[in-house]
Amino acid sequence: MAQGPVGNAEITELRRIFATRLDALDGILTKAEAHLPDINGALGERLAPDMLPLGTQIAFACNQPRGFAHWCTGRDNSNLDPDVPTLTVARSCIADTRALVESLDGDDSRLDSIKPTRLGPGLFTETTARLFVSDFWIPNFYFHITTTYVILRTLGVPLGKADFMAFLMPHVQQKP
Repeated sequence: MAQGPVGNAEITELRRIFATRLDALDGILTKAEAHLPDINGALGERLAPDMLPLGTQIAFACNQPRGFAHWCTGRDNSNLDPDVPTLTVARSCIADTRALVESLDGDDSRLDSIKPTRLGPGLFTETTARLFVSDFWIPNFYFHITTTYVILRTLGVPLGKADFMAFLMPHVQQKP
């Protein structure tokens, strides 16, 4: 098994990415709460009949950094309950996931470990964490955050790119 250099620069960067995007997801929910008279009812809304509802999108967005954190700590993955019936539960999922990600401490060589990961009934993959981060966790993370954003936009919440990319806003400058 290939070993990366000892250190934690990659894990630190992934912690930052997951944490700041979870913050953006929470900000999107704050804006939705201010504009929707029944935010808890909205958690059952879907983009299409065969897609999962808003509450599940939030849980699944959180499951991606949770899976990464569990891999890095050598724990078996435990996904969140996909039934997210209230905004309080949604916020708890985000806060708990953020705390889990922030608690990560380990060296980047963990990213080279290979293990099987269950993808669904009868489906699995055996990859390194490094490959799984780039090819599964990050794309799925953005997919579920984007789907959350789009469902809320469809419901009339005035969200824009600045809400989706709130993590970038402290770095934005305007030329004098």
